[in-house]
Amino acid sequence: MVEGFGDMNFSLVFAAIGSAFGTGIAGMAAVGAWKKAFSQNKAAPFTLIAFVGAPLTQTLYGMILRDKIIQANLPADPQTYRYLMIIGAVAGIAMGVSAYMQGKAAARASDALAETGKGFGQYIMVLGVIETVALFVMAFCMMALPKG
Repeated sequence: MVEGFGDMNFSLVFAAIGSAFGTGIAGMAAVGAWKKAFSQNKAAPFTLIAFVGAPLTQTLYGMILRDKIIQANLPADPQTYRYLMIIGAVAGIAMGVSAYMQGKAAARASDALAETGKGFGQYIMVLGVIETVALFVMAFCMMALPKG
């Protein structure tokens, strides 16, 4: 059995994959919204970049959880290694899905804000609610880790 590797970076990698998809989706929508604004000789709202970057934070949550899992892994009983890998993988997937869905919502927010020029606060609140899922996953999984 492998010792000291925590969750084999599953929590970080799966969260980062979701962040990549989420930022990609939001980024494509922002570029499209800017193109539309430019073609209509309207000001292109720079604030769309906030929507594009929103899914990045799930990568940080995956990294924080990964570090906590590594800390729990070092003094842990070898019987818990599989448990740590499973919790890291499942948590990483949950955070990645949160980032992906946040990117999809951010894409819609980009389109709506560029078209109407209104609603930035409401759109950010929606993204914040989706973000909360990843925060809960990280926090609850850290609480479930074995204590050395």
